[in-house]
Amino acid sequence: MPHLSFAFRRHLTLTLVSLAALLGGCAMQVPAPALSGPAITIYAAGDIADCRWRLPSLSGAAATAALLTPLLAADPEARVLALGDLTYPVGLPAEFTDCYAPTWGRFRERTLPVPGNHEYYTPLAPGYYGYFGAAAAPERSGHYAVQLGSWRVIAINSAISGPAAEAQLEWLRAELSEHRSRCTLAFWHHPRFSSGGHGDNARLAPIWTLLAEAGADLALSGHDHDYERLAPQDSAGRRDDAHGLRQFVVGTGGAQLTPFLFTSANSERRDNSTHGVLRLALRDDGYEWEFLGVAGNFQDKGAARCHARSAAK
Repeated sequence: MPHLSFAFRRHLTLTLVSLAALLGGCAMQVPAPALSGPAITIYAAGDIADCRWRLPSLSGAAATAALLTPLLAADPEARVLALGDLTYPVGLPAEFTDCYAPTWGRFRERTLPVPGNHEYYTPLAPGYYGYFGAAAAPERSGHYAVQLGSWRVIAINSAISGPAAEAQLEWLRAELSEHRSRCTLAFWHHPRFSSGGHGDNARLAPIWTLLAEAGADLALSGHDHDYERLAPQDSAGRRDDAHGLRQFVVGTGGAQLTPFLFTSANSERRDNSTHGVLRLALRDDGYEWEFLGVAGNFQDKGAARCHARSAAK
């Protein structure tokens, strides 16, 4: 009997393992929520124009710009979010005029930008602020906010530190308290959480905490040259599907793609095989997302509802 018992247990174990493998290979589809209101479309990516080794017309930025051109022509109200590191290597004015302008520069009047670390490799980022002018924020602070339909869209400068970063944090606290839209999106360059080569960035924790505790819905960033979608997370980085802040990393605007380092705890979808952009449809009570690649078979799309905002602490 002990032998039969062992055999039975072994048979049961193998059966369960096979069943688990079968279920794992057939991902369950979660029904998308029915969202209301017309869509405001946003196309987002960072890490864009690098012409050090090739002409602008042959660059990765040219490929993503070609992807965007007909989409923006078909929707005059759509906007572009440029998620930092817009030129390489050091953000000189000539890099913007000679490399960015021939590609993503055709969308400049429809672009909401933020700077990255490469813009600041030239002190004070004169190329970035000179190129985008008033759209890059008053007094060259790099942070600002706009209203797009029912959405509050907040641009944050993640490339600063010291007193400038402290002043920005106070501005963000006031912004979240004074403008309590149903849905909130924030975007900056350095991701708070990432499976890419740069990994998590603890320096962004105060910004993440303010946004998460205020009930913001979406955070977009670049820096790692890949695409990643993470599950909603609370102020401490714990998964919270009901109230958390969802982050996308979209460093696929044209610069050379880079490997993943490890898998972040709440990572849901990742790819570093193709350049592309994230398309967001911002509706009255939620959002739809879809990654649009210039090549390859990678796909990622879905939808989620916004959650009620609370006052920032």
